[in-house]
Amino acid sequence: MDFDLGWILLGLPVAFVLGWLASRLDLRQLRIENRRAPKAYFKGLNYLLNEQQDQAIDAFIEAVQKDPDTTELHFALGNLFRRRGEYQRAVRVHEHLLSRADLSAADRHRAQHDLALDFLKAGLLDRAEDALRKLEGTRYEAQALLALLAIYERSRDWPQATEIAQKLQDYGEGSFSGRMAHYLCEQAAARNAAGDSEGAAQLLARAITTAPQAPRPRIDRALMQLKADRPAEALHTLLELASVAPQAVPLIASALAQTGTAAGQAQQALAALQASYDSFASLDVLDAIVALEGAQGDRREQARQRYLQHLEREQSLVATARWLAGEKLEHEQFHPQVQRAIEHATRPLTRYRCAACGFEAKQHFWQCPGCQAWDSYPPRRVEEL
Repeated sequence: MDFDLGWILLGLPVAFVLGWLASRLDLRQLRIENRRAPKAYFKGLNYLLNEQQDQAIDAFIEAVQKDPDTTELHFALGNLFRRRGEYQRAVRVHEHLLSRADLSAADRHRAQHDLALDFLKAGLLDRAEDALRKLEGTRYEAQALLALLAIYERSRDWPQATEIAQKLQDYGEGSFSGRMAHYLCEQAAARNAAGDSEGAAQLLARAITTAPQAPRPRIDRALMQLKADRPAEALHTLLELASVAPQAVPLIASALAQTGTAAGQAQQALAALQASYDSFASLDVLDAIVALEGAQGDRREQARQRYLQHLEREQSLVATARWLAGEKLEHEQFHPQVQRAIEHATRPLTRYRCAACGFEAKQHFWQCPGCQAWDSYPPRRVEEL
């Protein structure tokens, strides 16, 4: 077959022109798509700043679909899903990131941390624990350990919580000796409830060694000794506590009066209570002093007058109610109604309040039931704060 050279010479320029036009069209399409992706991104950012999360999510999804390799958009999208409570979608986004082979080590650690947060927010503690354990040795390790500590506290796994708290303390994240003492006290309470008083006593001894200034181990030990009918030992423990942690005396004032009376050493207990009251005018301590002095019979009226002396130091509606309880009124027949009204008004003032979240309770808690913070309840009533 003969080829016409003229057709070949004519076809070469045509092919060149068609190739050039095709490349221009591809470049134009690429520019359009590149302009569209940032536009979707900035549109989503604008929605986010205006707290329009639904529209922001739609815009980010559009941007991710046009450029699947944009890791920052994936992170933003996953965090938005988590904030909205759509934990399954957040998990899928972060698991997709972790499945990518081209992801850098820093982004992989970040995605692993975000995935752990997804599981935590969703309440999947076992999966969160596994995800957090994988962050060991990364820049998120301290945050992961704190989250693990919260998990073990919520599940009351005190040995595991102790291990994590020790790691955090070794890493220089602060002192966790107080928390570890609480963990030992929790285990001691469980042992004591199971009838193993000797094991409980050993755990409390370890707690005192772990945190010598912490009041709870000695308080729990004194209560165990008092329950075992060893008031002299309980009194010794409480007096020791009053010397190492004087701020906690209001918490043990009633027990101190009780053990002093039971051990036949009321004067020694009274002296300790009086020393505490002189440094800080606590109503709990004053009530214990009045109880001890009133039990001696001839000093009953003198003990009641202490509330009047307290009013000279502190303006206290509770102390006023205490004094009025034994006072004779001109119209004595109305005394019960008046007394009930005053006691009702003073009841909120006798509660304890968490310094972290403000949760109020009738009794003192070592761990706040509201925010789960440890040692957040001052040993003072609301009126004294």
